[in-house]
Amino acid sequence: MSPKIVSFAGGGRVARHSQETQRSGDDLTLRQKAPVFVLGCPRSGTTLLYYMILSSGGFAVYPEESHVFSLIVPKFGNLARRKTRQRLMKRWLKSMYFEHSGLAADSIEKKIVEECHNGGDFLRIVMEEIARKQNVDRWADTTPAHLLYIPAIKKAFPDALIIHSIRDGRDVALSMDKLHWIPPFPWDKQNSLMAQGLYWEWIVRNGRKHGHLFGDDYMEVHFEDLISHPHQTLALIGRFIEHELNYDKIRRVGLGSVSNPNTSFRTEVADGQFSPIDRWKQSFSQAQVEMFEGLVGPFLKELGYALSSSPPAGLRSVRLRTVRALYQGNFSTKLWLQSRTPLGRFMRAKI
Repeated sequence: MSPKIVSFAGGGRVARHSQETQRSGDDLTLRQKAPVFVLGCPRSGTTLLYYMILSSGGFAVYPEESHVFSLIVPKFGNLARRKTRQRLMKRWLKSMYFEHSGLAADSIEKKIVEECHNGGDFLRIVMEEIARKQNVDRWADTTPAHLLYIPAIKKAFPDALIIHSIRDGRDVALSMDKLHWIPPFPWDKQNSLMAQGLYWEWIVRNGRKHGHLFGDDYMEVHFEDLISHPHQTLALIGRFIEHELNYDKIRRVGLGSVSNPNTSFRTEVADGQFSPIDRWKQSFSQAQVEMFEGLVGPFLKELGYALSSSPPAGLRSVRLRTVRALYQGNFSTKLWLQSRTPLGRFMRAKI
């Protein structure tokens, strides 16, 4: 049985590109050197896919999310100013992001202060230094929130390859709710699960809208396919990024969550009953299923996920449309404030 949906625009052109641009000797094609961004709504399998790629070899191993576009750029503003770069490095060098880089403080601080002019420069310099130290040619990033910044990523890295990991929104919402990821409105705390689902739809829609602008450099992968059909799915991803992704080798190397699942449901791992697919079927009440699918069911179907209920007509009401509009308007407003206004800098998490 083949994977359900693993797609990228103009797939055949990627293979021809490989043949046409191959250089003599051991040189790599431009696509084989391109940075890879593994993005997706939180709790959608981005960490697993990232570590699968790292476990294949040839990529810099960096066990952190960079948060450059989602945190550093909004927090510090214009990095063209030397004083801003110095202020950034003063904070970054005290963070886990630097600690896990394996870089020497004096060396990386000098390069950033002297050569960095924007967020893309910062990420490129840091990751290329990590890759150089590890004697590899390539790097990847897996900050899920960067799904909202695909145009900025492509502006900074025109050759960047974007992999969008998509997971059933019902399982995503269940996992996010367990971690209290998206706070519901104070008057709507009983519907916290619905707030997670609406966020899932909002961020995935945004990612797809921007990703599809970049044709052959954007790919969508379903998490369920990666779990159920790892050999075939990784082969398709490998073709997309022009890098061999041998599942047997990946399992042997087993970096990060390849060997240690990054799950919100640790008791399942301890009990030997870990299964990340369709967990919602045992956890949602019938009323929750009907309300959830009443809110985001059309988008679930658009992505190829079957619905399990036919919500009563009352659930397709003005009230549900109002709930959708309030939450998704709130998400968009917060993104605008955080990205475009000085106030947003004080709303960002600390580094």
